[in-house]
Amino acid sequence: MITHHPKHELLSAFVEGELPASLSAAIAVHAEMCEICAKNIQHLTEESAANFFSPDVKTYNSYSDKPASNTAATDELSYEFMIDSITEDESIAELVVQEPLEIEIKGSTYQLPTALRSMSMMGWQKMGKLSRARLNLNEGALHSSLLHIDKDGGVPSHTHKGFELTLLLEGSFEDEMGTYVKGDFIWLTDKNTHTPHTTEGCLCYTVADDALQFIQGLSKLLNPIGAFIY
Repeated sequence: MITHHPKHELLSAFVEGELPASLSAAIAVHAEMCEICAKNIQHLTEESAANFFSPDVKTYNSYSDKPASNTAATDELSYEFMIDSITEDESIAELVVQEPLEIEIKGSTYQLPTALRSMSMMGWQKMGKLSRARLNLNEGALHSSLLHIDKDGGVPSHTHKGFELTLLLEGSFEDEMGTYVKGDFIWLTDKNTHTPHTTEGCLCYTVADDALQFIQGLSKLLNPIGAFIY
């Protein structure tokens, strides 16, 4: 059962279109798997729409329009203008059914969630039991990736220079804070330290704004390549 969800502030920002593409995709994928968050998003969307069409919100036919003295008449004209704009296109839109996109990693096949299927992906890079493929979103310091960890694999104990979002797409893993299953939305910062390990193997969607920082023993020698993983 999914026990880790996006915070309310993230869901609100998602509905308002305020998140970068990488985080919006993470919310959308999580909502595909989580009925609770899907309902919360629907509620926030309805609430946002109600606020937008509230009588207190004035709209005009163009940016150059100025408020008229008769507000009710202006609102009515704006509404009619909007409906006319929507209905003037007589073309028929055909529903395109998207085929499931499968990826294969080290003999395991996975179907990608809908929100990730249109993203272009770089080739897989492998280091031991870890495999990572960057997603080409061109978001500067934000790096989005698919991360695969083989059975009985893990990541040495580390913290983060920025934030790290891990959305579990398949499989499970555990760390000092608990066990995570498909659909869990795990948000960590420089205040968190953990040592992820998986028995069955897992595939994750990750977003990070800086490299991780190894903190114990010989693994500290890996810090120069910490950006490889996230």
